Amino acid sequence: MRVKSVIGSTLAVLALMAGTASAVAAASRGGANAPDNLAGLRASTDAFHSIAVSEQRGYLLLRDAKGIACIDMPGTGGMGVHWANSMLVNDPAIVATRPEALVYAPMPDGTLQLAALEYVVIKSAWDATHHHPPALLGHRFNVTPAPNRFGLPSFYSLHVWVWEHNPAGTFEMWNPRVVCSGG
Repeated sequence: MRVKSVIGSTLAVLALMAGTASAVAAASRGGANAPDNLAGLRASTDAFHSIAVSEQRGYLLLRDAKGIACIDMPGTGGMGVHWANSMLVNDPAIVATRPEALVYAPMPDGTLQLAALEYVVIKSAWDATHHHPPALLGHRFNVTPAPNRFGLPSFYSLHVWVWEHNPAGTFEMWNPRVVCSGG
């Protein structure tokens, strides 16, 4: 499988995210147009099983500040490899059918399989117009403070494991079944 490289570097993603504050007003829509259940999320993201389709729709490989693509935490589990859409990251609206990132789990044969959706919003942009952290499908987002492995400002995020079972829970950040080998 041929994988396109990141938009230059994580700095490119940071530059794109910097514009988030100007779009804070759009965040007030929240998750109002969320599907009623996980089946709705699966239906709206089925095409993203193909990384080529994901890339055609603006998602690009995301690496952390050290150049690591597959994110895991030994002893806890992994997330996998993220493809992020900078246009969606720049829009702080939370739209269930348009996740900011797609998460692919590495398979034993080296291929990647769509495993989870990730919703992301910069904390300062959200907090500027809201009194509570964002929530989607009844679950509050996690906070990742700055400094972090991506070099980003503090952000809210929520993983939804709609394509890969997560024994820790559908909305947990880490999945003990996802293992990265060599990053």
